[in-house]
Amino acid sequence: MNHPNYDALNAAYKIISSPIGDLQLVAADQGLLAIHWHNHNLKPKSLQSPKLVANENHPILLETERQLQQYFQGNRKSFSLQLQLIGTKFQLEVWHALLQIPFGETRSYAQLARQLRNPNAMRAVGAANGRNPIPIIVPCHRVIGASGDLVGFGGGLNIKAQLLELEREPTSSVSTKRSQLPLAMAAGSVVLPPLSDFAKGTRDRG
Repeated sequence: MNHPNYDALNAAYKIISSPIGDLQLVAADQGLLAIHWHNHNLKPKSLQSPKLVANENHPILLETERQLQQYFQGNRKSFSLQLQLIGTKFQLEVWHALLQIPFGETRSYAQLARQLRNPNAMRAVGAANGRNPIPIIVPCHRVIGASGDLVGFGGGLNIKAQLLELEREPTSSVSTKRSQLPLAMAAGSVVLPPLSDFAKGTRDRG
């Protein structure tokens, strides 16, 4: 995965514990930039930046941690966070499409390509899916092979299976509270609405 210039963005990070292992959250002033799988054997590339500093009290990182905890506890089906997604126009379109996959459902690369009105772009969709900088929240784990098989995932297929299993479990007192943070924005030529709006749009189309 290509990482943005964290130094120029004045980014900060926070490492949190989760049922799928430690996660490194990275954010700048405009929004959440990335979630990295963090373990002692593989140092995240973001930590190689000398100007990326730990900040346990960064408001975006704290809110991300809170919503992820709710998700893993089975109390949240959708996220309402400000995102700073940095990528090409096509990548942003694919990540936008990922945000529209409902909790507990999956899509194939072919289905996403057709949704983007580019049915021959399955390979390009797969590449963009693999470069998603904010897994879980931008749910690339919900993309599976055409035959229903699990396919490549940055955190590993075991973690992908865990996330899909978690989303099959019944949730209790699901949180739909809208975040008080500013609107989610995509860096570049595409602007993403608040994450909570994607779920609403999906319901309206149904």
